[in-house]
Amino acid sequence: MLNVSELEHSTQHLLLRALSGSRAYGLDTPESDTDIKGVFVLPECDFYALNPPEQLNNPSNDIVYYEWRKFVSLLLASNPNLLELLHTPAHALLYRHPLLEALRPEWLLSKQCLHTFAGYAYGQIKKARGLNKKIVNPMAAEKKTLLDFCHVLQAAATVPLLQWLQQQGLQAAHIGLVKLNHAHDVYALFVDEDGSLGFHGVAAAESTSLRLSSVPEHVPMRAYLSFNQDGYSSYLREYQAYWRWVAERNEVRYQTNVAHGAEYDSKNMMHTFRLLYTALDIALYGEVRVWRDNRDELLAIKAGEFAYADLLTRAERLMQQVEQAYAVCRLPEVPDSAAVLQVLVEVRQAFYQA
Repeated sequence: MLNVSELEHSTQHLLLRALSGSRAYGLDTPESDTDIKGVFVLPECDFYALNPPEQLNNPSNDIVYYEWRKFVSLLLASNPNLLELLHTPAHALLYRHPLLEALRPEWLLSKQCLHTFAGYAYGQIKKARGLNKKIVNPMAAEKKTLLDFCHVLQAAATVPLLQWLQQQGLQAAHIGLVKLNHAHDVYALFVDEDGSLGFHGVAAAESTSLRLSSVPEHVPMRAYLSFNQDGYSSYLREYQAYWRWVAERNEVRYQTNVAHGAEYDSKNMMHTFRLLYTALDIALYGEVRVWRDNRDELLAIKAGEFAYADLLTRAERLMQQVEQAYAVCRLPEVPDSAAVLQVLVEVRQAFYQA
């Protein structure tokens, strides 16, 4: 079966090999990685085998090759990465088979690009908002418990349960709770002074819900307890998401953002603007312009030279400009799938008949 090493050292099954990412966009710096993307046609025996591969990549994923059928499928879906790969500028091309000239740009570019380029970019703006929240409001490593979301009602005020227990010289295990009808998340609170009543306490360790107890009628109610269950559930989701982000984040990039004071992922924000500008080019000029002429502006965004709020405002204005351009442009609604699929067959036949 064909592998990445063979594609790297031979053009026998190759349609395209190119530098991708920042080196294709003209946004590379001395620290930039070198990423390679390409397109290949499976050998005929592999194509007819069970489960033929759709993609080949090295372990670090900085070299990725797409099989011809998957490449065409993603082009018809107006995938930004693959449309950019097809339109790789000359300086970044390492190999391009003449058969690729059969894929006409006018067959592939359509108003779908508004959603795949600009829609994805706007999704990244939302992602930046979430990251901003994580950076500006880091969560303590010590996880809060259910008890932190319980309050005791006293007169016209509330007191945190843990504070109330300390004031009363009690422990959570001394408490018996009874659910009140028609009162959302409010409980009658009873105290087992000597431990003889067998109350179940407020909650079990690591529990996400309160424990109820059977309370004899002669035991007087001590107070009302309110449990912010929705708040506790929300906190648990945010805690898990935050520490998963900490575990998975690119630490070098994060520390770079911290060092230049950006309250957002500046590299991600740069690519948000790049995608919006590319989407605008498609509507205005009917072509994918991979090389970016506004290098200084985009690298300034990457360097964190703009305030977070200002960038969001600029991105939203650019998004409006893109939407207006697509509303009046002459692009078709969808790609010409019939013409593209004919080329899909013809290119494979040319390889297998050679």
